[in-house]
Amino acid sequence: MDLLAKVPEMADDALTNLCANAKRLVQAGTARQQLAAQALLPAITAEMALRRDRKTADRTAQVAAAAAARKVRK
Repeated sequence: MDLLAKVPEMADDALTNLCANAKRLVQAGTARQQLAAQALLPAITAEMALRRDRKTADRTAQVAAAAAARKVRK
C-alpha cells in the first residue's frame, strides 16, 4: 500500500506531521522528493479539510441538541 492510500486512515497528528513534512520537502527537498510531496499535498489537504468540516458539523449538532434540550426543560 502506498502512502497516498494510507492518508484517510492516518491519525490526525500523523496527518498533520505528514502535511508539514510534505510542505518542507516541496521547498527544500531533492527534485524527486519535491515531486512526491507535490503529488501528496492535495490529498493531504483535502483529508484535513474533510476532518475539519466533520468536526465543525459535529460541534454544531451538539450545540443544537443542547439548545433543544434546554427548550424542552423550560
